[in-house]
Amino acid sequence: MRRTARAPDRDHVATPGKPVRSYGRGTGVPHPVDVHVGKRIRTRRLLLGMNQETLATALDLTFQQVQKYEHGANRVSASRLSAIADVLGVPVSFFFIEGPSNHDARIEQPETIELVRCYYAIPDERVRQQFLQMVKAVARTSKRQTPRRTPERDAERPISSVPAAAGN
Repeated sequence: MRRTARAPDRDHVATPGKPVRSYGRGTGVPHPVDVHVGKRIRTRRLLLGMNQETLATALDLTFQQVQKYEHGANRVSASRLSAIADVLGVPVSFFFIEGPSNHDARIEQPETIELVRCYYAIPDERVRQQFLQMVKAVARTSKRQTPRRTPERDAERPISSVPAAAGN
C-alpha cells in the first residue's frame, strides 16, 4: 500500500506553544511589513510623478501586479524589490525605513506628494524660496481663528456688508 504525504489542516486552531496568526498566508490579511513596503513603493512612485503602468512596464509586469504590491496583497521578492529600487532611484533600504513614532499620515497623501513634486520642479531656487515663504505666510494666517458667521452676527453688521439674498 502506497502512502502519500498530506498537508496538515490549517484551520488556525491554537495548539499549545503555537500562537494563532492574525495575518499572513491563508488569512486574507497582508503582513504589516508587506503593507509598509507597498506604501513606500507607492509614495516614491507618486513623488516621481510616475503612474502604476509606467512602473509596471519598466519591471515587465502588469499594473495590477504593481497595485497588489502597493497594497501588500502580494509579497515583493528580494530580486523584484531590488529592481523596483533601481527604477525608483532609491536603495533597497528605503522601503524598510520607518518614520518617527509621531509620523504624520498627511505626508503620504497624493496632494502632499504633488505639492512637493511641483515645488522641486521650480528651477529657480530664489523663486522656490519665495514660494515657500508665501505658503508659510498663508499657513500662519489660516491658523489664526476667524470668527464664524452666524445669523446673529450678520444682523449686527451694516446692511452694505451683508450679502444680498438670492434672487434680489
